[in-house]
Amino acid sequence: MPDNAPQQLLHLVIGGELVDLEHNTFKNLDEVDIVGLYPNYASAHAAWRAKAQSTVDNAQMRYFIVHLHRLLDPNQEPAR
Repeated sequence: MPDNAPQQLLHLVIGGELVDLEHNTFKNLDEVDIVGLYPNYASAHAAWRAKAQSTVDNAQMRYFIVHLHRLLDPNQEPAR
């Protein structure tokens, strides 16, 4: 990667209806909403917030930010 290229810290935003509020188990995997893939936490957080607020009337609906960059490079130190 060129030295002047911005670092990509890939994040995935997904969500769906949970079986119950005690666990992060989706009720139906066929209906999991894959919101998108984002190059940094800030843009992923904005997408997560928009989806979470749009489903506020459904208590079983949850959205999550998955830190893909940590899965792709588990030895990478977290940014401070």
